[in-house]
Amino acid sequence: MAPLRGPLLLITVLVAAGCGGGDGHEVNTDAAATITVSSPAFAEGGEIPTRFTCDGEQISPPLEWSGASPRAWALVVDDPDAPSGMFTHWVVLDIAKTTTSIESGHVPAGGVQVVNSSGHASYAGPCPPSGEHRYRFTVYALDAPTGLSGTASLDDAVQAIGDHANARGTLTAVYSRH
Repeated sequence: MAPLRGPLLLITVLVAAGCGGGDGHEVNTDAAATITVSSPAFAEGGEIPTRFTCDGEQISPPLEWSGASPRAWALVVDDPDAPSGMFTHWVVLDIAKTTTSIESGHVPAGGVQVVNSSGHASYAGPCPPSGEHRYRFTVYALDAPTGLSGTASLDDAVQAIGDHANARGTLTAVYSRH
């Protein structure tokens, strides 16, 4: 009997690319939803352009936000529709309090990227294994910087955001592979 290298390799690649299962990481906070988050690249409920996904350049989209005056910001991009639960695509902590936008393909000023669900401290573009998935771009206003480094675990980052968030806002968009 031949080994199952092809299917096993495909599953490994999909999970590593952010297309597979989730990890259950979600920020738990009762912070008020008073921040407005938008993108010049797509609208609320709209489709994420391929450029920002695993099928394109896999660079982060431009984002803008307003509605709070924090000591620092945090950003979490996640997929609540992942087959095995929440899949976290990008976490950036301790963004400078004066920052209110991010250019495409850039880490926000002062921001510290931590490990996402695919095991990398970087942006992992949307890559659903099948069907249409929702992707949430959530900005949190923090009452203090978390002080975590880029080697922090996803668990620690999510906990720190939950502990320090006093306001939040979310832009939700969809993507399906064609």
